[in-house]
Amino acid sequence: MTQTNNRLIDEIARLATDAAAVAQGARREVEGAMRSQVERLLSEANVVQRDDFEAVKAIAVRAADEVDALRARVEALEAKLSPPAPAESEAPDTGHSAPGPQ
Repeated sequence: MTQTNNRLIDEIARLATDAAAVAQGARREVEGAMRSQVERLLSEANVVQRDDFEAVKAIAVRAADEVDALRARVEALEAKLSPPAPAESEAPDTGHSAPGPQ
């Protein structure tokens, strides 16, 4: 009887192992099908991949930095080229005097 029990337990263990392998295979197959469907849906929705997004984001950051640097250079050049604005007390005489007491 002991040998019969051992054979029965061995058979149950083998069946459990086989069932686990089948379940694992089914799981991989379902995951693959789901991944394929999600990728298809994303490509149809024109969603960009993360790597592409990060690359474009880095380009945009560099461009914004360059724009800031160029803006600063233009402002510095404009400051050099334009004469200083006259202060209010140094306003040029237009030839018109305000009527005063006579």
